[in-house]
Amino acid sequence: MPNNSVVLRVPVLGIIGCGRMAEAMLSRLLVDGLLPEQVWVSARSPQRQQYLAETYGVKVTTNQEVATAEILLLAVKPQAFADIEVELADAEVARRAGIVVSIMAGIYSGRLRQLFPQRLIFRAMPNTPAQVGAGVIALASDSAAGELEIEKIKSLLGVLGRVVAVSEGQMDAVTALSGSGPAFIALIVEALCDAGVAVGLSRSLTQELVYGTIAGTVQLLNERALHPAQLKDAVTSPAGTTIAGLEVLEAAGVRGTLMQTVKAAYERAQALN
Repeated sequence: MPNNSVVLRVPVLGIIGCGRMAEAMLSRLLVDGLLPEQVWVSARSPQRQQYLAETYGVKVTTNQEVATAEILLLAVKPQAFADIEVELADAEVARRAGIVVSIMAGIYSGRLRQLFPQRLIFRAMPNTPAQVGAGVIALASDSAAGELEIEKIKSLLGVLGRVVAVSEGQMDAVTALSGSGPAFIALIVEALCDAGVAVGLSRSLTQELVYGTIAGTVQLLNERALHPAQLKDAVTSPAGTTIAGLEVLEAAGVRGTLMQTVKAAYERAQALN
């Protein structure tokens, strides 16, 4: 049965830029008990607008009307935010009280507060696994927000996965690590799958083995509270297959390359500000 408590915690939700991530949140909130009539959304293309209205029964309207919602989710690309600023700059709705939750990378709360001076500002960074409810969502709360407002936003974002509290100063690092991280992991997964095929396994069997190995390794690390080095050493026996493979990884500088990858993503996130 739907969790009707969610309805009480989220009285009205407005979404500007209802793309894939925002749609994932919308669909899960509706399953949990949020009513379609409590949600107003905007989208750029007429096809997208029609899809959202027909699929979810929500009200699709202008950015200015969406901005009247008590909780406003900003989910446009960071590069498109300047257009939103121009559109809402002189609109009275931007000066109403309420809450703004931004999932835009690189747009700091100070800039958001200039547009929404009377609202509490929250910044969140979900990652792609949030589309299946398995994400990690970093949340930086407004210093003026009370416990009730913070719990309300945690409940809103919690349908996407685990919510982790961070400071806004950490948000660029979060973007680089967990925001971009799924792409880095997917590249590693793809390479392992190709390696399985190279040593004679079928593609379907290789994918089953690789996906299961990665999921199981993460579960073991979590449930046993192991440091990754502990698990690595437990798998590595003298003169065995694992140490032979690890030697190749270390010679290729994989450890350092991954660190530099995250640092490059971090620098790019800072450049978006």
